[in-house]
Amino acid sequence: MSTSSLSFSRHDFGTDFVWGAATAAYQIEGAHQTDGRGASIWDTFTHSKRWGQFRDHGDVACDFYHRYEEDLALLKSMGFRAFRFSLSWSRILPDGTGRVNEQGLAFYDRLIDTCLAMGIEPWVTLYHWDLPQALEAKGGWTNRAVIRWFSEYVECCTKAFGHKVKNWMVLNEPLVFTAGGYFAGIHAPGRRGLWNFLPAVHHAVICQGEGGRIIRRNVPNARIGTTLFCAPVAPHTHSVRDFQAVARIDALGNRLFIEPSLGLGYPVREAPLLKQLLAKYTSLGDLQRAVFDFDFIGLQNYFRLVVRHDWFTPYVWAREVKPKQRNVAETTAMDWEVFPEGIYQVIRQFSAYEKVKEIIITENGAAFPDHLHNGQVNDPQRVAFYQNYLRQVLRAKQEGFRVGGYFAWSLMDNFEWAEGYRPRFGLIYIDYPTQQRIVKESGNWFREFLTR
Repeated sequence: MSTSSLSFSRHDFGTDFVWGAATAAYQIEGAHQTDGRGASIWDTFTHSKRWGQFRDHGDVACDFYHRYEEDLALLKSMGFRAFRFSLSWSRILPDGTGRVNEQGLAFYDRLIDTCLAMGIEPWVTLYHWDLPQALEAKGGWTNRAVIRWFSEYVECCTKAFGHKVKNWMVLNEPLVFTAGGYFAGIHAPGRRGLWNFLPAVHHAVICQGEGGRIIRRNVPNARIGTTLFCAPVAPHTHSVRDFQAVARIDALGNRLFIEPSLGLGYPVREAPLLKQLLAKYTSLGDLQRAVFDFDFIGLQNYFRLVVRHDWFTPYVWAREVKPKQRNVAETTAMDWEVFPEGIYQVIRQFSAYEKVKEIIITENGAAFPDHLHNGQVNDPQRVAFYQNYLRQVLRAKQEGFRVGGYFAWSLMDNFEWAEGYRPRFGLIYIDYPTQQRIVKESGNWFREFLTR
């Protein structure tokens, strides 16, 4: 599908705009027991009897651990010059703390060196949801000691790779791993309840600040950020209660992790349940430790939320009105509404914070029903998705909002957490039985867009 009919080109974004594709360690690496790697919470969760309907796991995944050179060559062929990937905590520190696995460090050394040799800038995420199981056995993110554990891990990574890597992200979507893993129980480690969720949130908030300070100390001239799930929130009706529901969901969904890092504290007024967090888990100086002057904030947008007041949902008194209930015209394979203007809305919302210096779109993409036919994958819906969302990113940039880069999710099809291998987000199709890689039409579209 040609770019010739587009009303914009990559040149409209500026010469210093970063174009990349994103991945995460557990979703692609495989090699789960190779070269001294310890177990993570996702290893344990996906091999447990209560794991979901798909019975999938990341033991092999995309075998990126052994095939990274091939995958980086494909990334470069599509015109990308930046690669976002995460480090596996349990591959580097198998027990979470203490003993360093030199073979794990050596793998990431090779990966980073290969990126640099190919002219690809590495963008490293320190934590993308795969806590070492040894630490979960001690309480995981609910244990205040996780601040010390995480600090040790960041020290190790930045001292090992800081002379080569200049772009760092502290956490990936902390709302999702705390809500999914410690409240709803649908993600690892599968815990539930408010009294798991609240301490996990608070400790992750502090780790954002502490992690940023360690990077700043160990990596001269580092570019430091953290990445946040974000979604524009709209009311289902014009009723006062629906607008109040919007305020509560926006506070918990969009403001919970950004505002403490900016020195604004928790959004307690709109989300009163956070008063319990402050009363029970916050010690003297915690909110000061949460503050860090990030160089950029990574925004990750996939859909918008339409909500209505609901008396039967404790704590938030709100619920999402599903796309099917709203007769939405187009949805993805994840049943998420395709709403391109949403990415413009969240850029505008987060840019309103005075201390946010720059925004990088660190994830944006879509899963659609891809089919391999005669050695090709034609995915026109995904091509249209990227065109329409990029048009909105450019709109924000042209209106003066500080948007400095865009990472497509994902470089390749992968293990999609609670959904297993069913949804395919990649620009590269993975034939899992053979591990064959096939660039989809959307990947070819990016090649034309980024290289012409």
